[in-house]
Amino acid sequence: MSERVYIFDTTLRDGEQSPGVSLNVEEKLRIAQQLERLKVDVIEAGFPVASPGDFEAVKRIADEVRGLEVAALARANQRDIDTAWEAIKRAASPRIHTFIATSDIHLKYKLRKSREEVLELAVSAVKHASSYTSNVEFSAEDATRSDLAFLAQVVEAVIEAGARVVNIPDTVGYTVPHEYERIISYLKEHVANIDRAIISVHCHNDLGLAVANSVAAIRAGARQIECTINGIGERAGNAAMEEIVMILRTRQDVFPYHTEINTRQIVPTSRLVSHLTGMVVQPNKAIVGANAFAHESGIHQDGVLKERSTYEIMSPEDVGWSKSAIVLGKHSGRHALKAKLEELGYHLADEELDRVFRRFKELADKKQEIFDEDIEAIVADEVFRLPDKYELKYLNVISGTTTIPTAMVEVSIEGQGTKRLAGFGVGPIDAAYNVLAQITGTASRLLRFSVTSITGGTDAQGEVTVRLEEGGQVVMGQGADSDIIVAAAKAYLNALNRLERLKKKNERQVQGMCPAKV
Repeated sequence: MSERVYIFDTTLRDGEQSPGVSLNVEEKLRIAQQLERLKVDVIEAGFPVASPGDFEAVKRIADEVRGLEVAALARANQRDIDTAWEAIKRAASPRIHTFIATSDIHLKYKLRKSREEVLELAVSAVKHASSYTSNVEFSAEDATRSDLAFLAQVVEAVIEAGARVVNIPDTVGYTVPHEYERIISYLKEHVANIDRAIISVHCHNDLGLAVANSVAAIRAGARQIECTINGIGERAGNAAMEEIVMILRTRQDVFPYHTEINTRQIVPTSRLVSHLTGMVVQPNKAIVGANAFAHESGIHQDGVLKERSTYEIMSPEDVGWSKSAIVLGKHSGRHALKAKLEELGYHLADEELDRVFRRFKELADKKQEIFDEDIEAIVADEVFRLPDKYELKYLNVISGTTTIPTAMVEVSIEGQGTKRLAGFGVGPIDAAYNVLAQITGTASRLLRFSVTSITGGTDAQGEVTVRLEEGGQVVMGQGADSDIIVAAAKAYLNALNRLERLKKKNERQVQGMCPAKV
């Protein structure tokens, strides 16, 4: 039997630190429930001391998601650790994850502390966390730029203090595979009690090596990988969970290790995270990109038709790409839709299913065949969004080669009723956005606008992603519809609604609300 590698998913903590991403409590809970179906071993649910919203989200996940370990991040101080425990204490299997930097550059410029002081703080933090639970993880921030002898000293001391997992993160994506393998090997050779803890790694992708570094660390003895769905995260992101899992599964000849991941939930999880964060998966992304199993070249097509293994090293069905025999169309019923949703990984309440079914029927009247991607777009629009301040009620756009683009828009605004307005622009979308900006009174700037086709064909739904900035806050917005201008309006309003939630969150923080009384 091959050795097990544990998957520590930090999509909800490090992943949410991606610029423009701000998930609310319900969205985080949805992702956590899907990660449970994916069968990750540990969810890092958040950083409870960071804000009231973070505390609430971590607590909800700990209380409601039972089939895995729930970790909360805490700096190496008593207040952070107390708050983390308050958030996760009712989890089926709670973990406190505490950290402090160990590199000289961090000690000198960020912490302004000596090595002796950092060692003392690390040990004290682990001991305090261990007073709550035996499931304690310690991370040596910026480990790959740390002096190895000092790093080994810290690791040995925190294991002695009670750490069950020691994380050796490549915090700024600086190291390269053979170097990382040497660091892990050094610790295994020079830390006397290393056999009492699991070695973990957390790799960032600044040089595009996060996945390569992670698998190199496995070869050297790491048995927990910290990663995110789609590789999202701070700056260039983290190691992509789906890539690491499928490397281990596909190359058993090189990596005789296994995970407990339900790989058929990889694509549904990827799509859910993409929809809720607004971060589009690039088409050529490994495993979960739209082109990952597409074959354009005639030579490739011929080879795949004769024998799939000629150009496919893994089965698309094994990672969740559907080849279902159920074809949905306007004659399909509620039961068929429910079966398709469950196949895609969505388990909806009756009221949610009713809303999705209504939208499905509306779309089916416009399209001959409904694809999985169409269904997922509807679910994202109808289920995963909380009640918003702004809701599009009506949109009519006139445009053409001899017509000044004109938009007539009606928007429902929470607490203000419905507002209607018309205006002009240099194109139909510009006209719609000009009117929406006037109705909502937004001072935001449009930083990015992109359009993708959810499926093929001229009747395909279009998905629009926008990026807005206002007052230093950057958010993503998404909208999908068979009419691309309607999709664009939905995306714009979705981003404005996210900005509104951020404003309310910031107002609560300014008012001095505490994340917990401990």
